[in-house]
Amino acid sequence: MNTSNDLNINNKYKVLFVCLGNICRSPAAQGIFEHIVRENGMSDKFEVDSAGTYSGHRGELPDRRMRNAALYRGFALTHKARPVSGLDFLDFDLIIAMDDQNYEDLMHLAPSVEATHKIKKMAQFLTTHKISYIPDPYYMGAEGFGLVLDLLEEGCRNLYERISKAVL
Repeated sequence: MNTSNDLNINNKYKVLFVCLGNICRSPAAQGIFEHIVRENGMSDKFEVDSAGTYSGHRGELPDRRMRNAALYRGFALTHKARPVSGLDFLDFDLIIAMDDQNYEDLMHLAPSVEATHKIKKMAQFLTTHKISYIPDPYYMGAEGFGLVLDLLEEGCRNLYERISKAVL
């Protein structure tokens, strides 16, 4: 986790969640993390966004199935899909990849060695689930969306706690 600069010039810790198309996992992680931040009264200390390594869904809302599953748990997902940009590596303090392919793609997109230190895998913030990546629920059916939300809720809570202890 990048803690060397503590909070950036805007006094906000900036977190970017990344998956392939930015229509399932990363917007769900963004919505969950934003909810946790609001729940803890820390909205003025964080900026949260999501993006995809694939640009084919640019401008689209999250997948309807993910929006419905998230809304059932109290998370409204309104983010519009966008691709990762080179500026994201400058703007964000932490970039969270959902799976190994996203991680590798981000490592190749990073403009410098220093920028690669900002990239982490979401699964490293899981403590009760023994899984090494957040699976893509797109082809998994309703239970897949539920599983992904379970993983993201746990990972986002642990990520929030770790950031709070380290830099806030």
